[in-house]
Amino acid sequence: MWRDRISGQSTPSGANRNLSLPRRSSSQLSQSPYNARPNATSRASSTSLLISANDSTTSLPGTARSPSGQGVRQTSAQRSRPAVVPDPLEVLNGIIRKETQDKDVPQLGIKPFSRPPELLEIIEFDGLSLEEFLATKEQKPTRKSPSSDVNAQTIQQFEQERDKFQDLHTSITGCDDVSKSVELYLNDFQNELGAVSAEIETLQTRSTQLNAMLENRRNVERLLGPAVEEISISPKAVRAIAEGPMDENWVRALNEIDARSTSIEAKASSSAGFKAIEDVRPLLIDLRNKAVERIRDYLVSQIRAMRSPNINAQLIQQQRLVKFKDLFTYLSKAHPNLAEEICQAYINTMRWYYTSNFTRYLQALEKVKVYPSDRNEVLGGDTSSHRTGNILPGGRAGSAAHDPFSLGRRIDILRNGHQPAISSYLAEENNAFHGIEVPFRNFNTALVDNISAEYSFLTEFFSSLTFHQISRRAAEIFEQVFNLGRALTKKLIDSTTDSLGVLMCVRLNQHSAFELQRRKVPVADSYVNGINMQLWPRFQVIMDLHSESLKRVGSNTGRSAMSALSIAGGDDLKQSSAPHFLTQRFGQLLHGILVLSTDAGDDEPVSNSLARLRTEFDSLLAKLSRNGMDAKRRERFLFNNYSLILTIISDTQGKLATEQRVRLNEMLESFNKR
Repeated sequence: MWRDRISGQSTPSGANRNLSLPRRSSSQLSQSPYNARPNATSRASSTSLLISANDSTTSLPGTARSPSGQGVRQTSAQRSRPAVVPDPLEVLNGIIRKETQDKDVPQLGIKPFSRPPELLEIIEFDGLSLEEFLATKEQKPTRKSPSSDVNAQTIQQFEQERDKFQDLHTSITGCDDVSKSVELYLNDFQNELGAVSAEIETLQTRSTQLNAMLENRRNVERLLGPAVEEISISPKAVRAIAEGPMDENWVRALNEIDARSTSIEAKASSSAGFKAIEDVRPLLIDLRNKAVERIRDYLVSQIRAMRSPNINAQLIQQQRLVKFKDLFTYLSKAHPNLAEEICQAYINTMRWYYTSNFTRYLQALEKVKVYPSDRNEVLGGDTSSHRTGNILPGGRAGSAAHDPFSLGRRIDILRNGHQPAISSYLAEENNAFHGIEVPFRNFNTALVDNISAEYSFLTEFFSSLTFHQISRRAAEIFEQVFNLGRALTKKLIDSTTDSLGVLMCVRLNQHSAFELQRRKVPVADSYVNGINMQLWPRFQVIMDLHSESLKRVGSNTGRSAMSALSIAGGDDLKQSSAPHFLTQRFGQLLHGILVLSTDAGDDEPVSNSLARLRTEFDSLLAKLSRNGMDAKRRERFLFNNYSLILTIISDTQGKLATEQRVRLNEMLESFNKR
């Protein structure tokens, strides 16, 4: 029984009294006055403190929220015993019924510990302490009683297990010390967490303030940003205008400044202007003046480069001027007078450039060998004089080398209309003979190409000017070149009787006019019309010379008439009905004129001149047929001549050719009816 009571309560023997002493467990040690809570359990571990590290400082005790941010550290001697834990000494004194000797110790309001009744029945201390009780027992003789036997056994058992209990006591004491150190560490950690939490709250408050300031700044920037952007110029653009090279970046910076200038001037003139514009305008004016100065220097240098000998102006135009065409546009707006002066300087330079180059080209074309002109190269001309007077250099007869009445391969120059003009070097080295259409075509082809290129450049570079102004300035540039072209045309046709060559020049001039219209270049219209005014009258004059020559042959006056009539062998003419040689010459000339007049209009003088020539030729054939022939042979003679002409012109096309064939067919049918 007593062992059962020992396991449920204190041991009555003196040897086992230490077992009944109440020990502070680790749970009791953790209940300090700093963290004591109602209903705190003994199983609370240190991990509960680590879990609550993010709690606000409002849950900390007053010591944790000290101004210094550090908790008050107390030693075990300075820290008072918890109020809820009874004093072990008082408990022990209550067990042995010994009154507390220190009467001055203040009562903690703890209910006095009452000795268990089981101990009263087992051990009698007689008001003595444990040491006194043990000393008394050692002095008194041992009484043999059941209780003494039990006490002896208990003491013996206690003595046997003293080391064990001593080790246990030492371990408990060590655990108590460790628990105290952990408690101090956790208190310090909790205080530091409180300080960190306070700092976090401060930072959170500061972050909220910064977010509010940032949002306000964004709102202000959203309102002021566009207005500031309209009147501000980037430092990069300013640096490019003042110091940068003349390239694409410089042009982009110039366009940016132009846009800003327009916006600032518009705001300054309106009532919505503000003070910042007045601060920016002087700087903008200085920057604009700097840009104008650099544009002037650049354009002047390029214009001066065109005056260099053997320079290709088209390269400078395309690579250095058209590429930066915005420069002149800006200059015309920022400084119109300076732009006008630069434009005039360019016109003077290009006038000199084209005049000098076309003068050299004309000198090269003059070295092209042209068939010499002879006044006897007409239908009724003296063949003997023609043969002896038209001897070309090198011993070749001119009539054999050149037939002024046959078109031949000369038509190729019209069919190859897109062939470029011959170069000066090739013109000087060419030793072959050509018709008058060759130098005429090369000069005018080069002129059309250069006019088109220059007009295209003027339209693109001087875009601020009107089309009328550009056309007037282009005509001013090529004025001297037009005079060279007129002089060349006059020289080629002034003394020639080559009607086919003149008519070919007319067609070439018309092709030039069509090409200029296709390219939409109205600059050379006056020049083309002037060349036509030179060519058509000369063509009519030559056609009249042909008619006059036939009239002279028909009237039997003059040496040429006698030679023409005696070609058939004198009296043999009366016996022969073969076509006359003049018919062959007339048919070839008519064929050439009809081929060159395939697309001729009704307003051209070709039909009238051809009608006059045809009338004179019919009169000549009638006179020749009446020269000693009977009626039947006369009709056969006329039929053979007109059949030859119809055969020659049978492959011609066009309205005028159709009219001639219809007329000849009617004449042949009339001969057959007879």
